[in-house]
Amino acid sequence: MAIVATTKRQYGLGIWALALGYFISYTPYSGLSKAVTSGLLTGGRSIPGTVILPAAAISTALAVLLFITVKGWWKYGRKRWVLGLNLPFPRVQAFVSGIGFATIILTTTLAYSFSGVSIILALVLMRSGVLTMSPVIDWVFQRRVRWFSWAGLILSLTAILISLSNVQGYHLSLAALLNLGAYLAGHTMRIPSMTKIAKTGDREVAFNYFVEEQVVAMPAIVLALAVLAFLGPGDLAGQLRFGFAHLFDSSFAPFGWAIGLCYAALGIFLSFLYLDRRENTFCMPLFACSSLLAGIAASYLLVWLARAPAPNGVQLSAAILLIAALLVMSPLHHMPLYIKQLREAIAENRLKIVTLVGSEAGAVANISQPVAASFITINFNPVREVVRKRSPNLR
Repeated sequence: MAIVATTKRQYGLGIWALALGYFISYTPYSGLSKAVTSGLLTGGRSIPGTVILPAAAISTALAVLLFITVKGWWKYGRKRWVLGLNLPFPRVQAFVSGIGFATIILTTTLAYSFSGVSIILALVLMRSGVLTMSPVIDWVFQRRVRWFSWAGLILSLTAILISLSNVQGYHLSLAALLNLGAYLAGHTMRIPSMTKIAKTGDREVAFNYFVEEQVVAMPAIVLALAVLAFLGPGDLAGQLRFGFAHLFDSSFAPFGWAIGLCYAALGIFLSFLYLDRRENTFCMPLFACSSLLAGIAASYLLVWLARAPAPNGVQLSAAILLIAALLVMSPLHHMPLYIKQLREAIAENRLKIVTLVGSEAGAVANISQPVAASFITINFNPVREVVRKRSPNLR
């Protein structure tokens, strides 16, 4: 049975802290993924994305499960007794979402490994599909979409179109297109499931859902790679087997482990960003803006550290639009209302900019009368007391 959110809307600023954490985590993740698979950090030797996937997947799974353990969150989530053990037993929606999240994890890392695909292009292709599905999901679940969410969505999609106008120098292989399709399929599994039962604003509901989803997703990313490695045909399976056999190879494995740790961090931030009770048409553009700005930051880091090609003016123009989208969606969109309320308060003498308290009698009198709020209160009474103690003759 779906849990219906209450009609009273209360939004905090925590989602912006999650977006910042996601940006900080995604910058090294995307930069490392591209640098390793293109040979920028391995002496010119390009490492296939499928080779580093086993180390990255195991690292992500261990880090997320350790995070849940340290936080003491195993008490959350539905459980059943099996052979005398009280084991997690995810709901159907959480199970589907977990499989979708596992698909997203694997395809995201692979997206940066294809030749001829830059960090920016990979991000643009992935985020464009996610952005377009967000209002559709809100419509299906009859969630109200506020004007600034639409504005953020439009600005984000415009930035993506601008970025796409400068991709003539790139080419997309069939494998890259199939990977993109799998990535978007993962979101069509995850976001509707999450919206149906978990986007309520209730912290306990969010924790329950997060634990149930991760219990499915984390083992799934490792098991899926293991099955493909040992049962799959062709070069893909061979590269995965090589990755599993060389999990501690000093020439490339540490990069895989680091990529996995970064994804664990960004995955946690992103999960709770998605679980915020706001409409998907707000959460998705916020996620897209954060990741695209992180991709641009990662590109400049690679320019500085590894002499990679620099982002061009078109990509910077897109970044400016993304910043504008973030500003529109931020609490700054309430600024006209705040200014109006401030003017009314000053006009009605309900607010004073500066209040001077100069005598004890006045201070006592003010206690029994309604006092206008003030930004600055200057109280001279403590100074008067110090002077009196030092100069008894003034008493």
